Amino acid sequence: MKIENTKAQMRKGVLEYCILSILENGDAYTSEILSTLKTAHMIVVEGTIYPLLTRLKNAGLLSYRWEESTSGPPRKYYVLTNNGKLFLKELDKTWNNLVNAVNQVTSTKSTENE
Repeated sequence: MKIENTKAQMRKGVLEYCILSILENGDAYTSEILSTLKTAHMIVVEGTIYPLLTRLKNAGLLSYRWEESTSGPPRKYYVLTNNGKLFLKELDKTWNNLVNAVNQVTSTKSTENE
């Protein structure tokens, strides 16, 4: 089993949550979302993010608007919908429960090894 595959699956599992969290702070276009993820050391390529944004839009969690740009073609800004905000609140609860559970399990493992 390759560790890189497991790491990639872990990142993919939280990517949707991260994107919704980014948009909770305000509307953003794809390059801004990618930049925020990159700053957080979550390297994601455009080929991964575009299908995910489309899926989130089709699920009613995001909408978008076109906005003219002074430095090129119009930009598609993604916006969190009301359903997206509710969905994100549920993900926040689930994430916090998961982090607490993992921390409990892994800290128990650490103390058992001492």
